[in-house]
Amino acid sequence: MAFALTLGGVTFLMAVIWGSPFVELMRRFKLGKQIRIDGPQTHQSKMGTPAMGGLLIVVWVLVVSVIVNIVQFVQALEVAESVVIPLGVMVAYSILGGIDDYQGFRLRPGEGMRARVKILFQLGIALVATIVLYFVVNDGHGWMAIPTVPVLVDIGILYIPMAVIIITGMANAVNITDGLDGLAGIIAATAFACYGIIAFLQDQQFLVVFSFIVVGACFAFLWFNAKPAQMFMGDVGSQALGGALGVVALMTNQWLILPIVAAVPIATMLSTTLQVLYFKWTGGKRLFKMAPLHHHFELIGWSETQIVQRWWLIAILAGMLGVALALI
Repeated sequence: MAFALTLGGVTFLMAVIWGSPFVELMRRFKLGKQIRIDGPQTHQSKMGTPAMGGLLIVVWVLVVSVIVNIVQFVQALEVAESVVIPLGVMVAYSILGGIDDYQGFRLRPGEGMRARVKILFQLGIALVATIVLYFVVNDGHGWMAIPTVPVLVDIGILYIPMAVIIITGMANAVNITDGLDGLAGIIAATAFACYGIIAFLQDQQFLVVFSFIVVGACFAFLWFNAKPAQMFMGDVGSQALGGALGVVALMTNQWLILPIVAAVPIATMLSTTLQVLYFKWTGGKRLFKMAPLHHHFELIGWSETQIVQRWWLIAILAGMLGVALALI
C-alpha cells in the first residue's frame, strides 16, 4: 500500500507538471468543446474549452504502469496480468473515445460518433476483456463475491454476458457523468480508491498499484478541471476510466457492490435512461427537467459547485458502504 500511494503521488506530480503545456497544445490544435444547444444555457460560456483532457489521465497511467511492469519483469521475469488487462481496456476505450471526441470537433460538431457504432465497438472491447478474464485469469470460472457469504460463488458461463454488461455499462455511466467541472474526475478517483482498498485487503498488490496510479492521475486532471475548467475530460478519458473501473471490480470479484461504489455514475445513467423511456411512453412529457440528473438540479437552482460537492459526498459515503460490504 505504501508503494501504491507513493506511485499515486508521483503520477500526480508528473501529470500536473505537464498539464499546462497540454492545455496549450489542445488550444493550438483547436480541440475545443462544442456545446449542444439543448443543454443548460449556463454552459454556453464553456464553448471552446479544450475537451480531450482525459488524455492527461490515460497517458500518465500508461507510462507509470508500464514502468512498474518493466521493473517487475526485470526483477521476477513476470508480467502483472492484473495491471495489463485493465490497462489494455483503458487504452482501448481511450482510443475509441478519442475518435468520438475528434468526430465531435470536426465531422459531427457537438454530436460525435453515432451511438450504434460506438456501442458495437464498446461491446467488442468488453467481450475481448471478458474472455481473457474468464479463461485466463479465472481458469474457466465465473467468480462472484456475495456480501456475508464466506466463499466465492461460480456462476459459470453467465459470467461472460454479465461482465460485458458491467464493463460497457460503466464506460457509458462515467461518460454520462462527465458533464460538470470536476464531477467525473472526482467520482472516478473515489471509486478507484475504494477498489484499491478492496484489492489491498485481497493482497492483489498490482491491482492496488494500478488503482492508486489512476487516482493520482485523476487528481492531476482535477487540478485543471476545477471550476472554471481549463480542460474537459472528454470521451477519451471518461470511457477509459469507466471501462477500467468495471474490469477492476471484476478482478476483485466484488462486482456485485459496484452499483454502490459507483452510485453516482449509475444513478446518472439511470436518470438518462428513465428520461428517454418516460418521454417515449408519455408521448413527449419529461420525468426530469433535463437529463442527466446533474442538469436537472442545475435547472432547479443548484450551482455547479454545490452539485459537484454534494455528489462527491454521496460518492464517498457510498464507497465507504461498498468497502464495508466487501469486508463481511
